[in-house]
Amino acid sequence: MAYSAPISPSLSVFKNPQLTKFPFAFSPLLSRSRIQNLRMAVRNKTSLSSSSLVVATAAEKQKKRYPGESKGFVEEMRFVAMRLHTKEQAKEGEKETKSPEERPVAKWEPTVEGYLRFLVDSKLVYDTLEGIIHQSIFPTYTEFKNTGLERAEKLATDLEWFRKQGYEIPEPTSPGKTYSQYLKDLAENDPPAFICHFYNIYFAHSAGGRMIGRKVAERILDNKELEFYKWDGDLSQLLQTVREKLNKVAEEWTREEKNHCLEETEKSFKYSGEILRLILS
Repeated sequence: MAYSAPISPSLSVFKNPQLTKFPFAFSPLLSRSRIQNLRMAVRNKTSLSSSSLVVATAAEKQKKRYPGESKGFVEEMRFVAMRLHTKEQAKEGEKETKSPEERPVAKWEPTVEGYLRFLVDSKLVYDTLEGIIHQSIFPTYTEFKNTGLERAEKLATDLEWFRKQGYEIPEPTSPGKTYSQYLKDLAENDPPAFICHFYNIYFAHSAGGRMIGRKVAERILDNKELEFYKWDGDLSQLLQTVREKLNKVAEEWTREEKNHCLEETEKSFKYSGEILRLILS
């Protein structure tokens, strides 16, 4: 900590021989005026230094509020999302396990009927997302046309396979319809919030979603791998390309818009969780 005891500027003046050599005859009036000016200069310099320190400190504290910011906005979104997982789901998770779908997948008891409801509602959500992106002329959304992460057609193929196996394909249920309508409203009125859902839906499916698909297939589908869990091309490269696009879009946002996007993460988990829960219904 810097020493903060007051120092008399006048003493500093007389202790510095350079400041006592005046180029004119000594005058008490002039000397007092010079000393006063020096005092004011020292005070102003001290005040400016203190102000600069306060501004710098405030800026530094602000930076520390956003973990992952130095790596790009996607890292900020990832950090917030991971905190909303349970410890059993991810080592960075902070949420307590409450609902059935938050338990380890190994403890799940899925049914084919429940899984079909999950796939149908998921398809409705992906149809909505991909329809918004495909039809939009809004620059924020056009960046994400034909990313290779699209899932609606894959889900259509899987549902057709189930139909051929003799299963009745159900109609979309309330969780899927509610989420679909919510995404439509966001797309029109709140692009940063919509992008939050876009990120979490696609990236979550590419990670935890694939693991869930494998475990469910082991339990009820004789290890059949659905098209929903396959991608054309290198998935890691597809994801990296979308990360770069997301970071590019977020560069145009204010800090407030970025924070608003991050705050939407919890709602994304809520709506997705309600659809995931259908597997156990």
